[in-house]
Amino acid sequence: MNEKPVALVTGANKGIGHQIAKDLAGHGFTVLVGSRDLASGEIAAKSVGDDARSVQLDVTDQVSIAAAAERIRRELGRLDVLVNNAGVSHANIPGRSFEDVVAAGRLSVASLEEVHEVFETNVFGVIAVTQAMLPLLRDAPAARIVNVASSGGSLTLNSDPTNHHRAMFGTYSASKAAANAVTVAFAADLEAAGIKVNAACPGFTSTDLNNFRGTRTVEQAAHEPVRLALIDADGPTGTFSNEDGPLPW
Repeated sequence: MNEKPVALVTGANKGIGHQIAKDLAGHGFTVLVGSRDLASGEIAAKSVGDDARSVQLDVTDQVSIAAAAERIRRELGRLDVLVNNAGVSHANIPGRSFEDVVAAGRLSVASLEEVHEVFETNVFGVIAVTQAMLPLLRDAPAARIVNVASSGGSLTLNSDPTNHHRAMFGTYSASKAAANAVTVAFAADLEAAGIKVNAACPGFTSTDLNNFRGTRTVEQAAHEPVRLALIDADGPTGTFSNEDGPLPW
């Protein structure tokens, strides 16, 4: 059994996930850098910390997920923190501008193939990875699960006609609304086991998710997910927040 606490961050080879991994390493964790491409993860792990390890993990591939869980069991024996960070905003079609992506995500015109692809990562991937890692999380003394969410998925905020951002509520936002529901479901299901499950909004961050149009840095974006990963026994479960405080579902 590894003496240090262990954290797995999905999609941690770049962007917000990479920064979350760095911050958790700074808090004394053995950090597993989840990445679809093992080589990219290995490069990223070198800059995360001396005790960081790359784990091949494609959240849309059940074989990959199961292999990652087995490796963690074999090498470390448990998992203290799971950060479901991996996410996509659109199908990976080269050459599209941010405006093109937003337009293609409108549900009146979005292709079902693109909707499936986004939901496969942002919703079903969260469920699949969490289910696979639960036996490892149950073996930890005080496990925490953090789902990286978005205020763009808030049904409350996007039902307000004065919110001009609601015009962008499409495939990605709908997937994040579904992921919020998944967060609540896991929180309720795991509360008796003492496993706390919360959703963190990093804000509009400059990453390839938005063609680097975001206004926040990855350092700023990582703050709330890391805070929720480190909450003690008195901390909340089943909440949705950013670094300014609670958000409406």
